[in-house]
Amino acid sequence: MSTAKMKNVSISPQKVRLLARKMKGLNIQKALDTLSFSKKKCSFFIKKILNSAIANAEHNDGKDIDELIIKKIVVDEAPSLKRIRARAKGKANRIIKRSSHISIELQTNTEKAEINKKLKEKKNNNKRGT
Repeated sequence: MSTAKMKNVSISPQKVRLLARKMKGLNIQKALDTLSFSKKKCSFFIKKILNSAIANAEHNDGKDIDELIIKKIVVDEAPSLKRIRARAKGKANRIIKRSSHISIELQTNTEKAEINKKLKEKKNNNKRGT
């Protein structure tokens, strides 16, 4: 499994998760196409991390790019910047500028098949035991 992380991305985790949920389980090519045509700001960041994860898989693990799928995308909350906006009568409102940590984990179709096979064997063994 190949991973890539991007920390302190200046976009709210809630906004990133909207697109990240759609990417999970997709083939790499399909995911890149979806990100290319998305109008959301976070698509730029997710595409950048995805390209990094693909390069890691190819260079470090020697995996075939065509067989890769997105196993997991995790979007965590990073430290927020607190700002103040002036209001009437000398008062102030707090503005919270949220940021995110994004990590992507890739796996090949064959790895996924092996994991599914092991899970099915476990289920069958549990059924036989009872």
